[in-house]
Amino acid sequence: MANELEKWVNLEDVAKHLSVSTDTLRAWIRKETIPSYRAGKQYKFKISEIDKWVREGKIKE
Repeated sequence: MANELEKWVNLEDVAKHLSVSTDTLRAWIRKETIPSYRAGKQYKFKISEIDKWVREGKIKE
C-alpha cells in the first residue's frame, strides 16, 4: 500500500536489522552519522532511511 505511512522503529530493531550491537548504534548516533530522531529519551528510526544510509556507504566504524 503506497499510501501507508512507514512505522517508526526503535534502537533494538535497527541494531538487529543491521546486525550490530546497540552500543555500536549508540556510538553512530553520538557521531551523528546515522539518521535518527529523538522522541523523549528514546531514539526512533525509519528503516527506509537506514537502508538508504547503508546503500550510500555511510557506515563508518
